[in-house]
Amino acid sequence: MIPVVTPEEMGAIDAAAPEPVEVLIGRAGGAVAHAVVRLLGGTYGRRVVVIAGKGNNGNDGREAARCLRRRGVRVHVVDATDLPATLPPVDLVIDAAFGTGFRGDWSAPVTDAPVLAVDIPSGVDGLTGAVGGAPLSACHTVTFAALKPGLLLSPGGGYAGRIEVADIGLDVSSARAQVVEAADVAGWLPRRAAAGHKWQAAIRVVAGSPGMTGAAHLVSAAAFRAGAGYVTLSSPGLDDDPTAPTEVVGRPLPSAGWAETALGEADRYGALAVGPGLGTGPGVADDVRAVVAGWPGAVVVDGDGLTALGGAVAEVTASRSVPAVLTPHEGEFARLAGGGVGVDRLAAVRSLATTTGAVVLLKGPATVVAAPDGAVLITTTGDARLATAGTGDVLSGVIAALLAGGLDPLRAAAAGAFLHGRAGAVGWRYGLVASDLLDRLPIVIDQLQE
Repeated sequence: MIPVVTPEEMGAIDAAAPEPVEVLIGRAGGAVAHAVVRLLGGTYGRRVVVIAGKGNNGNDGREAARCLRRRGVRVHVVDATDLPATLPPVDLVIDAAFGTGFRGDWSAPVTDAPVLAVDIPSGVDGLTGAVGGAPLSACHTVTFAALKPGLLLSPGGGYAGRIEVADIGLDVSSARAQVVEAADVAGWLPRRAAAGHKWQAAIRVVAGSPGMTGAAHLVSAAAFRAGAGYVTLSSPGLDDDPTAPTEVVGRPLPSAGWAETALGEADRYGALAVGPGLGTGPGVADDVRAVVAGWPGAVVVDGDGLTALGGAVAEVTASRSVPAVLTPHEGEFARLAGGGVGVDRLAAVRSLATTTGAVVLLKGPATVVAAPDGAVLITTTGDARLATAGTGDVLSGVIAALLAGGLDPLRAAAAGAFLHGRAGAVGWRYGLVASDLLDRLPIVIDQLQE
């Protein structure tokens, strides 16, 4: 995993470093210069402009300029406070104007050259990813010691290009957030024992309702594709569901008052997925709250299940012995938290996780998953292809399968989001629908396990 630290945390890490700041600047500038040479494919005849500010970000840029000059690159350093409207023609621009702590607006000069950003594109808020003014869009960013939230969150992350984390000898072991990588998920994935059987990864799905069975079908099929051995599906009020996936076992439940029946069979299942497509009719909230509070094992709640929990979520989930997994989009998050996400996504998700005693997964291009103790895992595999109806139902099924396979709730949620994003990434750029993800899940899982 790659550590992620806020600008404030990075300041404390810098201050605690045993080396003087000049040594750290030397290492940072050297890392930038090395990246520049790689991007340029050499040094002979190359021309570079460095935009350098007054702080250490500017000093990193000036050190990079010194290193590049020693290697024969023609470098021109311009002051970030006295910039021309248009930069001269060059092979590359190094943006070292402002660092992660910058607040306000910055309008960059015009250039046609590719841009390498030092630590973070100038004008992007290192904590929130907010953009002030008109920054330069980098093709490459060299950041130091750890990622910063602003490099991952929208819209700032879209200005960073390819991100390289350079090790300059700082101790970032205190980081409470990490970005999940493929090797992490590969190591977490449950593997069935040679003598395993279907009930060792069995899932109960309570989802769907008369006229709204699609969500329930997607959850159930995704659970199978992500490793579930047995899936029982109940859509309250629906006695027969002939269009359900062939492998799914149907179990009728009444339209109201079904929580007690579902709880009576809880010991047979490794996880419960509840909520998608349930609707918001009479009694739904009471049943969802009762089954989530009383289910003794792992639970993932999505869709109408989150609406049912609403502002009472902490009363339902805080006392559970196994943290529930809640998977809201921003609107659902606001209903659970009593207010919007705000600009600091990591802090908002952490706060809701702490308040509810649940693992909270906030969906987005960078999906943020927080545990009640403040640990955060971030996945960046998803993109706009997943912004279509039903993909969240698929995610719920994947997480449920991982929970039933034995993963703890934090890792199950983060790994589920990672696999979900990967499945979308091997689909079409336009026209991808939720059911397309189902056949792609085994492909990306196989790729990881290889």
